[in-house]
Amino acid sequence: MNAETRRSVTVRTGLKPGDIGSIVRLHGILYAREYGFDHTFEAYVADPLSKFAKAGSPRERIWLAEQDDELVGCVAIVMHAPLVAQLRWFLVDPAFRGAGLGTRLIREAVDFCKAAGYESVILWTVSALTAAAHLYRSAGFEKVEDKPGRQWGVDVVEERYELTIGSRAAVS
Repeated sequence: MNAETRRSVTVRTGLKPGDIGSIVRLHGILYAREYGFDHTFEAYVADPLSKFAKAGSPRERIWLAEQDDELVGCVAIVMHAPLVAQLRWFLVDPAFRGAGLGTRLIREAVDFCKAAGYESVILWTVSALTAAAHLYRSAGFEKVEDKPGRQWGVDVVEERYELTIGSRAAVS
C-alpha cells in the first residue's frame, strides 16, 4: 500500500446499512482464500456479529476501515464478562497489510478497553494467522492456551491470547 492509498483509508465506528454483510463477506472470502475455511466460518462470524449489532452497548465498539466506501479492515470489542473484553473480527484486506492499519486498529481497540474500565482483553485466533499473532504480541497480548481441532472444514489449532490491563483503567 502506497502513501496515497494509506491517506485515503478512513476508520469509523458505528454500523450503517450494509456493514454486517460486508464484514461477513470479507471474512468468508479472505479466510477461504488464505486458509481454506468453508462457508461455516461465515456463520461463525455472522451469528455473534448479529447479536453485537442488536445490543448497542456503550462498552462495546466496532472499527471499520474503508477506502472509497469499501471495507478494507475491521476489529471490534465485545463484553466477555463485566471486567473482561473480547477482541473480535480483526481483519485487514491483503492489499492494505504492512502499512500500519492493523496496528492502528488493535491500538484503538485496546485504548477503548482501558477507557471502558475492562481489566483484561481476550481473543481467539488460529495458529495459521502468524502475522496477526505478531500484532497481538506487539500490543502486549500473551498466548495462554492452544487447542487443536477441526473447524470450518479444516484442521486448526485455536489459540487464546490475553492482555492484562489492570484495575488502573481510566474512568473518565
